Amino acid sequence: MSQPEHTIEIQPPDIGVHRSGNTGVDHVISFKSGRAGPHAMLSAVVHGNELCGAIVLDWLLRLGVRPRSGTLTLAFVNTEAYARFDPRNPAGSRFVDEDFNRLWSPAVLDGPRDSVELRRARALRPVLEQVDVLLDIHSMQQCTVPLMMCGPVAKGRALALALGAPAHVVADAGHAAGTRMRDYGAFVDPASPRNALLVECGQHWEAASVDVARDTTVRFLAHLGLVDEDFAREHTRPAAAAQRVVEVTGPVTIATDRFRFVEDYRGMEVIPRAGTVIGYDGDREVRTPFDECVLIMPSLKRRKGESAVRLGRYVG
Repeated sequence: MSQPEHTIEIQPPDIGVHRSGNTGVDHVISFKSGRAGPHAMLSAVVHGNELCGAIVLDWLLRLGVRPRSGTLTLAFVNTEAYARFDPRNPAGSRFVDEDFNRLWSPAVLDGPRDSVELRRARALRPVLEQVDVLLDIHSMQQCTVPLMMCGPVAKGRALALALGAPAHVVADAGHAAGTRMRDYGAFVDPASPRNALLVECGQHWEAASVDVARDTTVRFLAHLGLVDEDFAREHTRPAAAAQRVVEVTGPVTIATDRFRFVEDYRGMEVIPRAGTVIGYDGDREVRTPFDECVLIMPSLKRRKGESAVRLGRYVG
């Protein structure tokens, strides 16, 4: 069994107490305020080894938080993968059969394939169809600054900036390998008011990721009017820096089984000159396409057909 690449500073909470829920879907709990307002959903453990979201949702439930307006739904997502988390091999529980966060297109959801993750996605789909605004809580392989992934349309960027944190907002269209939950259906339709964000809170097992997840979650709920100002002041931190937007021009999708970077990139490096070699895909050079190119979330687990890194530039 491989040794962890990072120190594990946090522990997965026991979410079994939340299994029965109240929605007819295991580990999905919904609270209605009885007052007009949006239906907001918080989702955690889309990947079973990303613990910070589970910690924050468990905290909200144990605290007895209820929406002061609208509806609040809390979803522990890939619970079968989460149940397999082993601190001796923490990367091994990302998923059971396939990446849950690459399944969210009608062609896949309505298609003939079967897997643990697809069965779970199909069960969650009717719940998600009722949601007005989603915050999907994630973490990252590398010790990288937190990132708000706001998607490809202007409404996602506006929502990210309205929250005020984290400082780095990444406007992107996702992965060639499949559609993320935050990009499902109306969430990426410019004509629809429905909206979604995905927050990457830091390295998977560092304690700081929980602080970011809690801060972002409470900012999200406060912005939507689901918690009061006193609660928001108590559980959010002053923004560390003004927000900046990075527009992703595209992912580097791996074409061979021999992809490697030329340096130990951790994420958010800015490569000054166009044409700089940052890696090799087999024998093919991978070069930056423009000056001041930002490297976003370079992957440690590089597989053919998946994203090695996303390339972008700061705007505004």
